[in-house]
Amino acid sequence: MPADDAIPYTEAELDAVAWGPDGLVPAVVQEAGTGEVLMLAWMDREALRRTLKTGRSWFWSRSRAEHWCKGETSGDRQWVRRAAYDCDMDAVLLVVHQEGRGACHTGERSCFFRDFGSGATPGRR
Repeated sequence: MPADDAIPYTEAELDAVAWGPDGLVPAVVQEAGTGEVLMLAWMDREALRRTLKTGRSWFWSRSRAEHWCKGETSGDRQWVRRAAYDCDMDAVLLVVHQEGRGACHTGERSCFFRDFGSGATPGRR
């Protein structure tokens, strides 16, 4: 059952992240049980800190210029089971238990449901 579980971290680890010029880092979100990539979003230092402290996924909205916790509006919450950064320290991976119908705001389980060559276009499947 999902629970708010903090993930241990140090400030030195946060300092090691290669934040972009805008103060952001891409965060790939993957389902713990299946390995399916659910979404990509952006995090600033505070969003990553909140994620690690609460065990819930927090992101920075570039369009709204505010923090958001996945699922607070939709109910499709993400419970973080593992957090890592890549070899260049310029991307973050969150391995989550996805609650609800899925990660995509369109209602799809994954944001990556449009395959090249499938004839799908933005707004159509």
